[in-house]
Amino acid sequence: MIYVDADACPVKDEILRVAERHGTEVVYVANGGIRPTTHPLARVRIVPEGPDAADMWIAGRIGPGDLCVTADIPLAARCVAAGARVLKPNGEALTAANVGAALATRDLMADLRAADPFRQGGGRPFGRADRSRFLDALERELRLARR
Repeated sequence: MIYVDADACPVKDEILRVAERHGTEVVYVANGGIRPTTHPLARVRIVPEGPDAADMWIAGRIGPGDLCVTADIPLAARCVAAGARVLKPNGEALTAANVGAALATRDLMADLRAADPFRQGGGRPFGRADRSRFLDALERELRLARR
């Protein structure tokens, strides 16, 4: 099963395309603003409004053998702790070996932004190379899961 933190996910279509090739189910979890799908392998789960409602829904269901696609580092840490695999939309895999460092970096950057109101950059924009890396990484993860 692939769980997608879908509120701001830029690779929703790509996920379904690769999942279809592998016959893997996909659940898009969002607070709203996502279109329903009629695809037989995909479901849309709308969760109540509120902070981290989608994250809590995913974390409460994900387990070993599942994959989560998210840019949310705290959710990624919870998924890794549950035994699941995690991919960021840019194709970066988050694992037990690197999710702690990713959490620490996230917290540090939040502290720096809070201390300096002029430091508000959101990083570089999502591009074609990120999408390509994601497609390669998702294909690799689904092949590994089938073994």
